[in-house]
Amino acid sequence: MLSGASLMDEANRNTVVRITRSLTCSLLVLGNQMEWVPRIWLNFLPYKDSLLLFSRYLQQLVMNHLERSFDIEGNRASNLTTLYDRLIRVLQCANKGSTDQHTYIQQLREGVHNFFVTFIEVLRDRSPGHDWELEPGVTCGDYLFGMLQGTHSALYANSRESITVTVQEVNPRSVGALIALYERAVGIYACLVNINAYHQPGVEAGKKAAGEVLTLQKRVLAVLNEASCKKPVESLTLEEIAYRCHEPEQIEMIYKIISHMAANDRAIIAEGSCGSPRSIKVYLGECQVDL
Repeated sequence: MLSGASLMDEANRNTVVRITRSLTCSLLVLGNQMEWVPRIWLNFLPYKDSLLLFSRYLQQLVMNHLERSFDIEGNRASNLTTLYDRLIRVLQCANKGSTDQHTYIQQLREGVHNFFVTFIEVLRDRSPGHDWELEPGVTCGDYLFGMLQGTHSALYANSRESITVTVQEVNPRSVGALIALYERAVGIYACLVNINAYHQPGVEAGKKAAGEVLTLQKRVLAVLNEASCKKPVESLTLEEIAYRCHEPEQIEMIYKIISHMAANDRAIIAEGSCGSPRSIKVYLGECQVDL
């Protein structure tokens, strides 16, 4: 894989644009953005079972490094990548081509024209002698080849733009080269549209919020433990727990923490109706002195 990535690096260290692979990909993408409708470029269709996860990796790569609210100067970004804004559409774009010959290709050819497609073509099918014939003279690989070329022709006939990336075969070297190709393309594209591909405020915000939830959970447990160590055991309402945690505005999150821990037999006992959270009384089934 490192050898393939190294070869791609060498191919990209060239000042001639037409033979600089990653720059060419980036410029093709950028060119498609200059039209009236910005193009979605998460439609990767690899026609090979072993590249299924590669398309999902590319989806993550593009969304993680190009979706930004602000450019390098702090101005509101124009968001030229136009990524999918609905989960169902995001899930659609990360499969292999042959799986999506029905609903997905139907959408691409006949639906809203706000995208372009990247086909990933693999020339070698199976190892010699291991590709079965489905009918005389026609192998599984031939069918896959026909699906790719047929889909390409069907989209082209309806003025749908596409890029085809061709590799000889799927092996660690070619996968390493493909990863490097798109990593460099994303980095170059970010420079062209003036955003920082390596700053990930959304990712950091999610991690920070997750850490805050876990910190609050520890405080909730400490409050419940203190109440449960009393004689008799003191049961608390959600409002009382929030007050003792000094987090009255976090009552909804405290309710979710209680619900999650109670459902997983974490010694938390919640009495009352989930339909009426304010009536719930909570206590620990066992006092933990060393908590």
